[in-house]
Amino acid sequence: MPDLRVVDHPLLADRVAVLRDEATDRAGFRRALRAAAVLLAVEATRDLATKTGTVTTPLEETTATRIAGDVVLVPVLRAGLGMLDAFLDVVPEARVGHIGLERDEVSLQPRRYFERLPEQVPVARTLVLDPMLATGGSAVHALEALREAGARELALVVLVAAPEGVAAVQAAHPDVPIIAAVLDRELDDNGFIRPGLGDAGDRVFGT
Repeated sequence: MPDLRVVDHPLLADRVAVLRDEATDRAGFRRALRAAAVLLAVEATRDLATKTGTVTTPLEETTATRIAGDVVLVPVLRAGLGMLDAFLDVVPEARVGHIGLERDEVSLQPRRYFERLPEQVPVARTLVLDPMLATGGSAVHALEALREAGARELALVVLVAAPEGVAAVQAAHPDVPIIAAVLDRELDDNGFIRPGLGDAGDRVFGT
């Protein structure tokens, strides 16, 4: 079973602290989320396939390594959009798809309301972006949608994960690695991650 990779980096830990702080304003939250997402993007792309070629520098020709194949980024709407620009800073050539999910606040189950995916999904490395992995319902649903579209090489990238969400994803998609900034303690009775950082989408978009 693929591992849960909790990224151990002092800069990432510092950004998570800013994100957790209820006193962080919207602009500060956005800046911290973008910085944290850059660090997660570096980790999530660590094992991309590469190819060797040559380039000509101002002085001579030399060997060079480039990414081989397509990368597709799929933010889960809305909150996943807060991570997208940072990932595009790291992988500017990536293609972008979108999956829109909303959670029923009573059942806590996701409902898909939008989907637009690049046709390259079946042959690309596809990274699903969502700041919060709580019950796991949205992540499982998004991964299922990508499976239906033919995706074979998937990874889930989250900022904060709860053990319940990790277990749900690993049970439904045991071959999909999860990359996270932090693994928190538990979910509360309302399905919120504790200690968490509140609702990431609300704090990014001011709703």
